[in-house]
Amino acid sequence: MAQKHQSAAAPGPEPKKRRRVGFSPADAGVEANECIKIYLVSSKEEVGSPDVSCVTPVDLNDFFDGDGKIYGYQGLKISVWINSISLHSYADITFQSTTNGDKGITDLKSALQNIFAETIVDSKDEFLQTFSTEKDFIRNMVSNGEVIHSGVTDGSSINAQVAPSDLQVLRMEIGSPNAGLLYSRLVPLVLLFVDGSNPIDVTDPDWHLYLLIQKKEDKEEPLYQIVGFTAIYKFYRYPDRLRMRLSQILVLPSFQGKGFGSYLMEVVNKMAVAENVYDLTVEEPSEKFQRIRTCIDINRLLAFDPIKPAIDSAVETLTKGKLSKKAQIPRFTPPSDAIEKVREALKINKKQLLKCWEILIYLALDPIDKYMEDYTSVITSHVRTDILGKDVEAPKKQVVDVPTEFEAEASFVVFKSVNGEEGNSNNVQVDENKPDQEQQLKQLVEERIREIKLVAEKVSRTCPKVRI
Repeated sequence: MAQKHQSAAAPGPEPKKRRRVGFSPADAGVEANECIKIYLVSSKEEVGSPDVSCVTPVDLNDFFDGDGKIYGYQGLKISVWINSISLHSYADITFQSTTNGDKGITDLKSALQNIFAETIVDSKDEFLQTFSTEKDFIRNMVSNGEVIHSGVTDGSSINAQVAPSDLQVLRMEIGSPNAGLLYSRLVPLVLLFVDGSNPIDVTDPDWHLYLLIQKKEDKEEPLYQIVGFTAIYKFYRYPDRLRMRLSQILVLPSFQGKGFGSYLMEVVNKMAVAENVYDLTVEEPSEKFQRIRTCIDINRLLAFDPIKPAIDSAVETLTKGKLSKKAQIPRFTPPSDAIEKVREALKINKKQLLKCWEILIYLALDPIDKYMEDYTSVITSHVRTDILGKDVEAPKKQVVDVPTEFEAEASFVVFKSVNGEEGNSNNVQVDENKPDQEQQLKQLVEERIREIKLVAEKVSRTCPKVRI
């Protein structure tokens, strides 16, 4: 039988294999503000309780590199519990799954340690134990502190379930025993709740902590809890005085809105007067704290007789005529001798007094509606000066010859010079944005008057003799 032979085909080139390229899935991430909740608790029974509300920190996104987002997790939830007695913290982290996408997986442990440092513990059981093992932490830390005030203050009005007799303000030099350790546990609260603040230098002996403490009766020893605190720096002023600068102040969230911030500020004012420092300043105060500070200072100034003649004189000038119709409005600022008297007696610095002065005049105008137009003109002048500088005067008309193809004697430009300077044609500029600037000025004036009215109303509630 014949066999069928198959001719062998010549081997050809192997087909090219297509190279597969893998792409990591895109990960939109989740903002830290959306997935992190913070709770401040004073007992282990409160941990995980639905009755405990979360507190609102500053922008948590700032603590996460780049765009403030957390990547690599689906269904991420982080609950951070802070022991308000020992200042330890614990993070309960849950998520559905992880995906190593184009942005990788965020190292949550490292990120949280950047905020809470050594205060954060690894397990929930360890955290719960701190309520018993560390319950005397605050009492032990402040045992060497100087008690500078106990009980009520002259102007304080505490609206809380805390008896004033249970309150103490203690002062500690940052270099004293335990002060540095105590502040290191306070740092996470500073980062979370004091906007834009950074930890102070615990190696600088000129820093002082003022601690507002609540003493709760316990079975054996009273339980100490921090209600709030402030960090104050003392620095030299030539030739022989010291100045005080309030750098950080915080009332713990569970005590906010109850008068404790005013209480602490009043104690600081008393110490500034008692120690006869040159003055007391505040480093970049928040809008809310500035309002509290101004209310306190207004009440102090209303009771300070040496400046009353200066206030009466300013009010008399304002109520005489239509200031709003005048080309140049006089500066309604306190005279230099009044500024010096206030600084020396009350330790209120010039910048703060100028803020208060506008409110003192507002409170003295009666009826306010009758003089509101002129008062607004005064505030407008102040705001304009704040923006453009001290030497702003009414514009003066000047005539400048300009090149023209028409009759030279009949061609000129009339313009208004600023600061009373004699101008020439080379210096003449047309401000195309002036309508926008005037609108912005108007908005700033409205904001300042709104703030003045708000402070005046708060002062009138605490001081019934004040008219508004």
